[in-house]
Formats: sequence, C-alpha cells, structure tokens
Amino acid sequence: MQYNTFDPAPDLSAVIKCYWTLEYASKETPQKQTIVPDGCMEMIFHHGDLYRQYVEDGSSIIQPAAFVFGQLTAPLEIEPTGNTGIFAVRFQPNGFTPFATIPLKEMENKAVPLEKLFGQAGLELEQKILTAVTTEERIKTVEAFLLNRFMHADIIDQVVKSTVETIFAAKGQLNINDLSEQTNINRRQLERKFAAAIGLSPKQLSKTIRLQYVLHMLLRGRCTSLTELAYEGEYYDQAHFIKDFKEFTGLTPGKFFGKHLEMSRLFYREQ
Repeated sequence: MQYNTFDPAPDLSAVIKCYWTLEYASKETPQKQTIVPDGCMEMIFHHGDLYRQYVEDGSSIIQPAAFVFGQLTAPLEIEPTGNTGIFAVRFQPNGFTPFATIPLKEMENKAVPLEKLFGQAGLELEQKILTAVTTEERIKTVEAFLLNRFMHADIIDQVVKSTVETIFAAKGQLNINDLSEQTNINRRQLERKFAAAIGLSPKQLSKTIRLQYVLHMLLRGRCTSLTELAYEGEYYDQAHFIKDFKEFTGLTPGKFFGKHLEMSRLFYREQ
C-alpha cells in the first residue's frame, strides 16, 4: 500500500487539513476496511476501481467515483472492488462549511456526489481529477476549484473555530458546560453554531476527538492495558471507555486488533 499526505496551499490551510492519496493492487479476496469517525469531512476521488460501502441492514452500495462524505457518527465499512487509486481532500472539522450547498446534517454518514453539490461544475471537476496523471496536477486542479469558492465565502465563524481548537487542545476531555464557559457563549447557541458549521454537536465532536486520542495510543502501542487507555482518555471507568470505543469502531478494544484495519493504521501512521 502506498499512502501519502500533502499540505494545502497557505490560503486554504484554515479549511483543509491535508490532501492524501492511496494506491494498492487488488487482492484475490477483498477485505472490508473499517473507517473510524474523526470529525473531518472528505472529498474523495476514485481514479482506480470503485469501493463498495456497507449499510446498516448488511446490504451494500457502490460509491460514486467522486463525492464528499459527510460527518461520520458511526464506523464505516468499505471494501475495494479492484485496484485502489484514491485522491482525497481532508477538510478541517469546520472546513467544508464555505463550500456546502446543502445542510451538513443532510450529508451525515453519506457519500454525496459532486454533481448534487456543485452541478455541472462538480462534474467538470470530477472529470479533470479522474483524468489527471499526477498528484500535483490533481492538487492544483482541486485548489483552483476550492479557492474560487472560498474567496466569495462568508468568513468562518470564529467562535466555532476557537471552540474546535479548544476541543483539540483538551483532547476532547472538556464537557459542553466547560466549553460554553470558556467561549462565553450560551450552550444552545454554541450547539446551533456547531450544527451549521460542522454537522456535529460540541459533545459529538468532543467524544470523537477523545476516542481518536486513545486510538492513536492504541495503534501506536503507547498503552498496554485497557485500564491505562481509559485513564489516559480520562473516562469515568473501563465500562464507559469500552462503550464509547465500540460506538465509534464497532468493536471492543480487545477485538480491535483482531480485524484487518489497514486503512485506519495507514491514516494514523504519521499523525
């Protein structure tokens, strides 16, 4: 597997976390991969074979060739149908807001085709990215598309931006009342702002970032027991930790290493 990340242009760093690429040849027996929520929306381009996406009832759909995936609130199971070739834009938690053409809540746990979001311009972007030969060409193309829209976008909500930074700095370990106090804004107003700008509540994003922090330690071997992981994440007890872990990964911590989570391991490698 070849996984690489690339920094965005300075003018887009406030809304884009990175670009990433993934390429690998198909296996005789495709394996499901579990993607864990991380609080970031992504714009995905499959210039290789498409991916199968599993839904709650156990059935599956084939993802579009180009789409934006809304906020994940549960683990996502996907499976390659052939050779993988992916180019993607990973947005900051509140980064897709300037480009959204439908409410973010309507995109939750869904792969929304670019045509639905941007009409003919979305189709043209898809065609340019899928026919591009190099990653550099793809980055240049998508940045031109996004910069054109970002220049005319409303200013990013500074309250949301500041609160997101606080959540990350605290590793998701502040509750909503603490966040409301620190930002000096009414709890319900803060929740409304988050729903519009991120598609998640402050509590949902905090739980996601908290679990991500623990997941990093687990995948990188920094903790050797559930007790230590629960302690580092400042969970009330092991039962609380296991409940949240299973909510976001679909597995208990003890079973997590038993599954083939190649995608997750790649994404955490350099973070």
